[in-house]
Amino acid sequence: MDLSFARLDRDTAVTAMPTDLAVLLVGVAARQAASPTACTQARLDVPAAEDPLLAPEHGAFHGPAAAAITRRKQE
Repeated sequence: MDLSFARLDRDTAVTAMPTDLAVLLVGVAARQAASPTACTQARLDVPAAEDPLLAPEHGAFHGPAAAAITRRKQE
């Protein structure tokens, strides 16, 4: 199964979305974002990961590699 993005064929015409449809979709997205359900969902606290593997103290999944990259940027 190929889940990559479709390639743009050079012989395929590129079409633009009609302006009215674009405006309609933006309006729908704005109303959904302002809905009571969306506002409540945004206020919910996401529990912090308690597993030290998923939340290491140094903040990186591979501490030595992160330190090497940081040193390299400073040089």
